[in-house]
Amino acid sequence: MPFVPSAYRFLLSRQWVVLTLVALLLIPVMVRLGFWQLHRHEDRVARNELIAESLATPAVPVDELTAPGRGPDDDDRYRTVRATGVYATDDEVVVRQRTAADGRSIGYHVITPLVREDGTAVLVNRGWVPTGEDLTEFPEVPAPPSGEVTVTGRLMADESEGSGVRDREGLPPRQVMLIDSERMAKEWGRPVLGGYVALEETSPRPSGEQPELVPEPDHSGIGAHLAYAFQWWLFAAAVPVGWVVLVRRERRERTAGPTGTDGSGAGDARDEEGRPSVEEDRSAVPAAPTAGREGRAAD
Repeated sequence: MPFVPSAYRFLLSRQWVVLTLVALLLIPVMVRLGFWQLHRHEDRVARNELIAESLATPAVPVDELTAPGRGPDDDDRYRTVRATGVYATDDEVVVRQRTAADGRSIGYHVITPLVREDGTAVLVNRGWVPTGEDLTEFPEVPAPPSGEVTVTGRLMADESEGSGVRDREGLPPRQVMLIDSERMAKEWGRPVLGGYVALEETSPRPSGEQPELVPEPDHSGIGAHLAYAFQWWLFAAAVPVGWVVLVRRERRERTAGPTGTDGSGAGDARDEEGRPSVEEDRSAVPAAPTAGREGRAAD
């Protein structure tokens, strides 16, 4: 194979071909994983900016950003809205497997429709309550204020299974897994504005115990996605460097060969594949004894 230098013929062996193919496959995979982490970082930064801007915007009437059968636009999520109406406690439901503000306790979110003067309802997430002893029973939920109230809170989009929560059938009465305004509108037989409001304030202020308010979504941390992206790219860069180091070491070992005991390099003769040369093999064979022939000549 004249196109391959003799010192590098070992690259055509099976183990080196496999090693080279693996290296060529790993590099694009690691590069793509790095860009995937970079995109996650960018999404997180954009989400944090959206939440911060939305929370800083003055409150607007809820029907300016949503309507029956239409949820808020992506840019309107987390906007502060207000709505006035009367709570319909008969249609109140709880959302299962929700975490309290401490991040550990599991309980329910309380969803109570607020019926406005025009007959449309707004889903209000009044907050978190702990589970009872019997998960098949409706938990004890503090009663909402009676009469007409004005609520202020964050406008949120309807939930879906893509959010990480799996919907389930056959749940106990008045218990759901996801906050879905369209499904609740069908069950109640009344128009419901898309999305829901995460309660922050109520006017007039309710007396007595109320559910624990859902805290603002975190918009300060960016996670470690950017660091992971650079790690994947460094791994991708290290693959060809490591391959070259291994090739040079293998070439050095194959061309050097064993040295003689006197350090003169005797016994270094090797062919291009690293095996002892024919001359070296012959020199290693002991000469045949000649004592018998010399004795017969003397006689």
